[in-house]
Amino acid sequence: MDTGSALAGDEKLDKARSRPLWRSLLKLARPHQWSKSAFVLIGPVYALSDGKAGIDGPWTLLYPALLAAISFALASSGCYVFNDLMDIEADRIHPRKRYRPLACGSVTPGQAKVYGVFLLLGAALALVPIWDSARWVGLLVGLHVLNVLLYSVKLKHIVIVDVIVLSLGFVLRVLGGCAAADVAPSTWLLNSTLFLSMFLAFGKRLGERRTMGSDEAAIAARTVQSFYSDQLLRMVVVVTAVATLLTYAGYTQTREADFLLRLSAAEGGFSLNLLWITILPAMYALIRCITLLERGEHDDPTELATKDLPFQLAAGVFALITVVLVLVRPMLNAPGG
Repeated sequence: MDTGSALAGDEKLDKARSRPLWRSLLKLARPHQWSKSAFVLIGPVYALSDGKAGIDGPWTLLYPALLAAISFALASSGCYVFNDLMDIEADRIHPRKRYRPLACGSVTPGQAKVYGVFLLLGAALALVPIWDSARWVGLLVGLHVLNVLLYSVKLKHIVIVDVIVLSLGFVLRVLGGCAAADVAPSTWLLNSTLFLSMFLAFGKRLGERRTMGSDEAAIAARTVQSFYSDQLLRMVVVVTAVATLLTYAGYTQTREADFLLRLSAAEGGFSLNLLWITILPAMYALIRCITLLERGEHDDPTELATKDLPFQLAAGVFALITVVLVLVRPMLNAPGG
């Protein structure tokens, strides 16, 4: 590192240490990671396309799912706090993580422990308004917390298992949303979630190796990196991205009858499965994510949701098309529509 870069890094570290406590606590909760709670809403949103809304309309499914999403977000933040408590020393030698509140010293370990407990209690309180389904959602949130804590203590050091554990966190979010809305998750949904989350986890490993600059630095920051290689990570990132797209493509095919727009009056004439269109922004987002990770511009694919405009636009287009199709499905010329 040259002298100019070192001085800039020192200035940034001093600035991080001088942050007000409330800002440091907010940063410690990693609010940018709350975007992961969008997975909680996936099951209920697709359930709406099956015509499963209750007497009060879509809100019947979305209200409990939103509360479940808040619970998972707060629980995840609490877990991040305790994870950072265990990783203080490793974070201090990481080029990006050394600016985290605990690593730079803007929050003390004692303050962090109290804050972490407060966030976990908030996760439990968020489920009180949906008491009927809270026991199942609460169980899944509890399993998520246990999963993250086991990861932080031990499992993150076991090759492959570290990625599977991270992936299960996303699957538990999907199951939590389905439990809150009282809908059954399809096998297609669970498979797509699993492959996508494995892509995100392996992508994070690859991104770390790129941003750290060397294998030695990556291993010093995360010991499990000693079992991975650039070639292996590139391969599994591409494989899981392809598996995600193929699984989702299979799902869109199973829903062809529901989202079929008939453009010809003749039976069997020209028609189009409108849900297929969502594959295009999904494919763009995944490939852009791979490109940026390979170039070392991000060490965590989930950061793209808050920092990369093209990725945000692709994700927004995907979400917008999906929501619009769910709303207009009853008007499509489809059996049962």
